[in-house]
Amino acid sequence: MSQGEGFAARVLAWFAVAGRRDLPWQTAPTPYRVWVSEIMLQQTRVATVIPYYERFMARFPDLEILADAPLDEVLHYWSGLGYYARGRNLHRAAQRIRDQHGGRFPQTLAEVEALPGVGRSTAGAVLSLALGQRHPILDGNVKRVLCRCFAVEGWPGRAEVQRRLWSLAGKLTPWARAAEYNQAMMDLGAQVCTRVRPHCGQCPLAGLCRARRQGRQACLPEPRPARRMPVRAVQMLLLANTDGELLLERRPEQGVWGGLWCLPECPGESEPEQWVRTRFGVEARAGPRWPVRRHTFSHFHLDITPVLMRGGPGGNSVMEGGRRLWYNPQKPEALGLAAPVARLIEELQRQERGEGV
Repeated sequence: MSQGEGFAARVLAWFAVAGRRDLPWQTAPTPYRVWVSEIMLQQTRVATVIPYYERFMARFPDLEILADAPLDEVLHYWSGLGYYARGRNLHRAAQRIRDQHGGRFPQTLAEVEALPGVGRSTAGAVLSLALGQRHPILDGNVKRVLCRCFAVEGWPGRAEVQRRLWSLAGKLTPWARAAEYNQAMMDLGAQVCTRVRPHCGQCPLAGLCRARRQGRQACLPEPRPARRMPVRAVQMLLLANTDGELLLERRPEQGVWGGLWCLPECPGESEPEQWVRTRFGVEARAGPRWPVRRHTFSHFHLDITPVLMRGGPGGNSVMEGGRRLWYNPQKPEALGLAAPVARLIEELQRQERGEGV
């Protein structure tokens, strides 16, 4: 038995006893269902994804319904899951499949990898898990297992380390039972070969693992080189008109919270009343500032100071080409709201009910 066969045999034997088989996307695993799950699972834990996935699939049970839905509604069901480019790309990809593939999910690696938001690992996972095709995968969990088992040096985000890991993944993925093997590798990284305090005594690869023999489980994979996270400050304006509606602005598609609806953001050093007067041409009185709260992105911290403002007019006086709207929190529309914005609106409602911030 070759090294690859022995490796796969151990992983598959473990999966037969301890693998996960009750995840929502494992029930009747079509390419569409698996694809949605794989996009949601990018940089997001399974436990977080499950309720979002179930709600999303209840509303968009097939690819055509997703493709035909308005982007605002798609982002509404994505709100709170983060990394919103994933939701936009999912919608774009569904429309491309509808228009260029006759609504049939493509079934070759090159075609799937060409879809917006789909990389090599995601494409391989969809085709193997849904259709049983043999393709290696290399998500974060698989990288961790391979880095430890074979003592792969260097941060996995570096190109040369990526090439080494893809080479290993390609050699180790069996020709038979590829779907089970790929699911097993993801489960092994998520449940046993965890980032912190791995459960080496439960690992089927313990006898092969170089990191375990060397006592280097905590060192591998090597972390991303340290970098100082910059901090940005902004005032988020809860600008209410005389009807109690809040002004929202749609973010540009590129950048932070792309395509989502957010509260107007006044620069941290600006005076809100003057800024609103200049930007929107309306008079509004600023109330007390709420405590600062920090929202952390992958590349910077955002310190948000919420400011409640009253007096903006209703109607279309500040509208701008579909990029602004008055939002009624009492009768909310199905819009994609950035998570901090949704929380601030809920806090405002609690305050108005006399429950405090």
